[in-house]
Amino acid sequence: MNNQYILLPASPLFIAFSLIVAFVLNLMPWGQMVGVPDFVALALVFWNIHQPRKVGISVAFMMGLLMDVNEATLLGENALAYTLLSYFAIMIHRRVLWFPLRTQALHVLPLMLLAQAVQLVIQLLVTGKSPDWFYFSESVVSALLWPVVSVLLLAPQRRAVDRDENRPI
Repeated sequence: MNNQYILLPASPLFIAFSLIVAFVLNLMPWGQMVGVPDFVALALVFWNIHQPRKVGISVAFMMGLLMDVNEATLLGENALAYTLLSYFAIMIHRRVLWFPLRTQALHVLPLMLLAQAVQLVIQLLVTGKSPDWFYFSESVVSALLWPVVSVLLLAPQRRAVDRDENRPI
């Protein structure tokens, strides 16, 4: 498979649709399943890396507030975590795009761990409860899903505007 391709501009409607789908996936009643990733955080990191001018820190803040209301957590907990996550993703977006997908996943892992660590510190300060040993497995699963998410979310941008048998792009 040839990795040299020209991407079409990302549609704002597709970006909004993907964030809505990620939000709906977070709404699903997964229960106490170990390693279910934060789909909103994963989608935000993806769009912050690939489209930092279209999906910025303000979008992350608003999605964080929506997740705070959904999870009935301390208002601003997810908003702070998503805002920091987006800030650092935007900071490294140029560097990350130079690497293959597996190496990109290694760059995404610390970002996801940071977001979870922020949430953990806030929960410890407010409730005093410490989570189980598998708390950070969510970040590991998110990093493992990075190649799949990248392929799925870049697929609409890879198609040619005018199909032509003589032109490979």
